Amino acid sequence: MFFPLSPTRAGTLRRRARGIAAGAAVVLAAAACSPAGSVESADVPAWKATALPSAGGVVFEDAGKILNRDPIVKTAPEIAPGTYVLTITCDGGGKAFFEVTLDDARLGEPGAACNGSRETARIKVPTAGTLRISASSVDAPLIYAYQLAPAA
Repeated sequence: MFFPLSPTRAGTLRRRARGIAAGAAVVLAAAACSPAGSVESADVPAWKATALPSAGGVVFEDAGKILNRDPIVKTAPEIAPGTYVLTITCDGGGKAFFEVTLDDARLGEPGAACNGSRETARIKVPTAGTLRISASSVDAPLIYAYQLAPAA
């Protein structure tokens, strides 16, 4: 048996259906923009293996998580003078910065957009000394990796 809907009831049902469809579209759009997993639970070595695989000639490298705005500092003693290429990548959104110093003298501060792409910067080391790389971001949390190798 078929019971026809009154025009008022049919209009109400159509408005509700449109509202549900609009709500579902918003939820799906938000999910598409969200990262697949959280940075806090990311497996750093597994991520680095695909994001920035080890390359020949690397003299210094690191990978990790920036969970707050505090910089992560790593030190490489006795870096030889020369020109190097710093390859950096990060994921999680925003931007990361990598301040490079030699015995407290600033050599550069390259940055990377944290979308999984790789960025490179040439770093000129004028004398032998202790190299320090400080990774930081105001867009934490994020995951990062970098490698320093002699320029070809």
